[in-house]
Amino acid sequence: MSENNTENTANNIETTADSHPENDPGKLNGNDAVNQAAEQWKDAASRNIPALKLGDTPVPDDTANLRRGPSLHDGLLGLLPLVGVWQGEGQAHDTKGQEYTFGQQLVIAHDGENYLTFSSRTWTIDTEGKPEGPSVRETGFWRISEKDEIEVTYTSSNGIVEIFYGEPFNDRAWQLESASTMVTETGPKNLGPGKRMYGLMPNNNLGWVDERMVDGEMRPYMSAELTRIAG
Repeated sequence: MSENNTENTANNIETTADSHPENDPGKLNGNDAVNQAAEQWKDAASRNIPALKLGDTPVPDDTANLRRGPSLHDGLLGLLPLVGVWQGEGQAHDTKGQEYTFGQQLVIAHDGENYLTFSSRTWTIDTEGKPEGPSVRETGFWRISEKDEIEVTYTSSNGIVEIFYGEPFNDRAWQLESASTMVTETGPKNLGPGKRMYGLMPNNNLGWVDERMVDGEMRPYMSAELTRIAG
């Protein structure tokens, strides 16, 4: 995946956003939304997050499959298509500006409450397409208000804590901008404020693009195209 692929991912998300201007995620019918998702990703319907049998807890387990576990909170209908386990490849830039390819598994799940859990694992891929080893991990939460205002908080294994705010383009695309970016002493020294776009592409894969402010302009930082493998 090159910088051209990053641009293609962003363009596909924008195309998706522009092609459904009539859709209002705040007015989605829950049953219709679930049925639509079930039809679009029926090949992944039988899979979910593996359950960890560590002992009984008095709260529901997380689920990344809308057919299983607790019902999705009504307040999350505007984020419903994100729920699932996604996997694929992307392109990133290291702290020296060098491009590299990475693999990613992204789990977006819920437990019936009014938030989504977000967990991302990445691994580097060499020039021959073979995995080299673990890379950055992220974990956090997505929330959305009754006015369709999205809040995302996450922490990263490389020493970043960030808050994003944004809004849906429609029921298939979402845009976020960083409102607060904190980096630890050992974290990346030149990480500027960012902007992220997530969107279901025409092939129903999940594309996302992260851009960062560098020398006064937004530049590609990370991007990926992911296929739903569960949910």
